[in-house]
Amino acid sequence: MFETDSKTAEVFTPQEASRLAVLYEADILDTPPEPAYDAITQLAAEHFHVDSAVVAFADETRVWIKSSWGDSMRELPRSDSLFDLVLATSGPVTIPNLTQDPRFRGRRLCFRRDPMVFAVAVPIRSTDCHIVGILSLFSKTSRDPLSPEELQSLERFATMVTSQLELRTLRRDRERHTRRPSPRTANRRAWPQSSDLRKALESGEFVMHYQPEVDLSTRRIVALEALIRWNHPQRGLIPPSEFIPFAEECGMILPIGDWGLAEACRQIQSWTQENPRYGSPRVCVNLSARQFLREGLADHVESLLEQSGTNSRLLGLEMTESSLIPNRTVAMEVMESLRSLGISLSMDDFGTGYSSLSYLHSFPFNVLKIDRSFVGRITEGAQPLQIVKTIIELARVFDLDVVAEGIETQDQHNLLRQMGCRFGQGFLFARPMAAEDISALLRLPGQVLLNPELAVA
Repeated sequence: MFETDSKTAEVFTPQEASRLAVLYEADILDTPPEPAYDAITQLAAEHFHVDSAVVAFADETRVWIKSSWGDSMRELPRSDSLFDLVLATSGPVTIPNLTQDPRFRGRRLCFRRDPMVFAVAVPIRSTDCHIVGILSLFSKTSRDPLSPEELQSLERFATMVTSQLELRTLRRDRERHTRRPSPRTANRRAWPQSSDLRKALESGEFVMHYQPEVDLSTRRIVALEALIRWNHPQRGLIPPSEFIPFAEECGMILPIGDWGLAEACRQIQSWTQENPRYGSPRVCVNLSARQFLREGLADHVESLLEQSGTNSRLLGLEMTESSLIPNRTVAMEVMESLRSLGISLSMDDFGTGYSSLSYLHSFPFNVLKIDRSFVGRITEGAQPLQIVKTIIELARVFDLDVVAEGIETQDQHNLLRQMGCRFGQGFLFARPMAAEDISALLRLPGQVLLNPELAVA
């Protein structure tokens, strides 16, 4: 059984589940800024003469910035955040000096420009008193804490946010009642529902398995691909193909994806500490299209790296062509931001889309992964062999590392080596396995898979 982080597991109480239900009902997360909230942050900032004001809501893993005035604030992980402090105290929190407070020392609190010194935050409550977010004020210089009367004034601004949230919920309810279900929704299978996925996240049922990528010449482990599984208490270990498509459709892919990124960073740091001589291999995480094009992705990833103490060069992100299609301009901006952090970017399932070559030419990838459908046929004739050879040559032209996916036989392995493919992944070497099993492999001399044939089904 994969061991989840105890801090994460403690978060999901029945009260937390009720709090999250309010946010999902309002559909407030991962939505554009709204003028009503912008007006509140501006009024609060001007009233208290501060440099920045922020309205933020928090789901299972992430603090979502809904509105900000003054210096803009980046998205940030929820763990050890200002929101968690407010939630723990169930009331206002004042931090006179962020630079000296041990909870925030060494962290920039995700402001894009000048660091802040003073902070005060009050809870934003739902109409049934659940804390769903915070209204925060920040100043670049130290100042006296707000008086009790001033805190009451700030809480009145937070009440204005509650009113807007309630109006939004009522508006969403009306839309749901007037909208006819689509045939796809009406015919959807009964399981899983979004509530099942939410419960699984709250209960710590999602786990990460890791499949090694190896140097085809030495069989040394060079990277690991992180692959999510659902360890259901009744149904057992469920593969992603049975729940990820629906998670994409219902919006749960965002908190699930955030959990996956945070878990990968935590595991990298754990392996780094376990193996002082060899360290951790790079761990590659698959991004969904919704994750990739979400505002603030690079900021969120940077915050996760800072919080976990993980070296950015040990994290890789994989995306498919479908992630890039909706908006090439946004996709380029996101990728450039991620590359500037030192993160490796991989184009997954290369060759299966319509415009793969143009994307390879336009976007700053580091790694190209040959889809398993091509690798599986290279021993069947000249045409599939030539396709794979062409892909390898393209990677060489663009100065990219190339990884062949789905290697299952020694013949496939031999042909790929002859064509100059350096790296590979597949059942011939190892199946996806739990973190503790990977830990045992990483303790092998040189991290070499000595008997790959033993892993063949």
